[in-house]
Amino acid sequence: MARKMIHFSKAFLPCAILSTLIIISGIVGFFVRGVNLGIDYKPGLIEEVRVAPAVLDVVYTGSANVAFDMTNSKVDIVISGSGAENETKEFLFADNKTINALAASLNTVDGITATVKSYGDSATSDLFSNSAVSNKLTPDAYSLYSAGKIDAKIADVREALSSVSGVSIKQLGSANEVSFQIRMADNGDGVSSRQLQETVISKLTDKFGVGNVAVVKTDFIGSNFSKSIALQSIILLAATIALIWLYSAIRFHWDFALGAIIALLHDSLIMMTFIVWSQVEFSTMTVAAILTIVGYSINDTIVILDRERSLLPVLETRKFNDILDQALTDTLSRSIITTLTTMFAAASLYIFTTGDIQNFALALLVGLLSGCYSSIFISSGFISATRKNWKPEYGIHHSLRMQKGVFESGVTV
Repeated sequence: MARKMIHFSKAFLPCAILSTLIIISGIVGFFVRGVNLGIDYKPGLIEEVRVAPAVLDVVYTGSANVAFDMTNSKVDIVISGSGAENETKEFLFADNKTINALAASLNTVDGITATVKSYGDSATSDLFSNSAVSNKLTPDAYSLYSAGKIDAKIADVREALSSVSGVSIKQLGSANEVSFQIRMADNGDGVSSRQLQETVISKLTDKFGVGNVAVVKTDFIGSNFSKSIALQSIILLAATIALIWLYSAIRFHWDFALGAIIALLHDSLIMMTFIVWSQVEFSTMTVAAILTIVGYSINDTIVILDRERSLLPVLETRKFNDILDQALTDTLSRSIITTLTTMFAAASLYIFTTGDIQNFALALLVGLLSGCYSSIFISSGFISATRKNWKPEYGIHHSLRMQKGVFESGVTV
């Protein structure tokens, strides 16, 4: 039974016009709104902080070198240096369930004094340290913090840093695991990374009180490094498209290969248009999403092109658009099903994650829709335009197959 052919070719020109208008709007938006560059592509500070009280102070007054190492399940006191017996003392949270119990155990080590400041009955599993402070114990207090004791909201953090220009804040985690990711751009005014960090901590301390702010991690991107990453991303994308074009040119006719590349460029520009107008942060994860869509889209396009090529010598028609329409009809269910199943996974990532992964998933969703659309209308539309004067060439094998009734209503079955 012949499959009913859908006339996709009627939409080639309208879709080309629509895509052109969308891409032009993206170019306009680029100059009007710009791109919300992530810290990877612009110099500046990215710091993750938590708001919690300092509940335990640990000091060391001996002559050895003592380091305080803490994981999610234990504390290790590493003792070394001249005049000391090199050893590691382990204190498991399973054996020291409360802060009071842990302090009592730490006080058994010569030279160490652990003082509980508050919340002594809280679980040791809620403890964390300040990464901005050296873990080497000295006569100055080394503080540990207990999560979940201060109900800090992202609005409070934004209020505290409202006087600092160029700051973006994002909440990470939930419940006792809440932390705040703070990004500050380096405007080239000579302010060092240390000064940026001190500004953040000073403002937050004024808001939440002394000893109630801890740094989880800190990264600083220099201007030269950010420019290097941007250049490498452009080169990577260009090299990927060039290699795909080379493969397509070897496997297919030049217009088929160029149609595939135009579809890839279309998808990349559509995603950039979305990024410009939505102001989604453009980071290395966004580049990864674009490259993922490039790979996904070319796979879908190659399947359609292969079907078009296989129909060229056998489909009885005088219109090249009939070949395109039949190929698109034959592969439509495959294109829709593969796109939808991949979108389910991307949608799950978007719903159940936060931060860069969520932005990655959102870019994927847009790219998947664009990739399916371009494989059907943009790539085939370009091929249709290049073959306006196409004339069928039926060979002897085609005639023999026609005589044997292989064709039914002009469609292979």
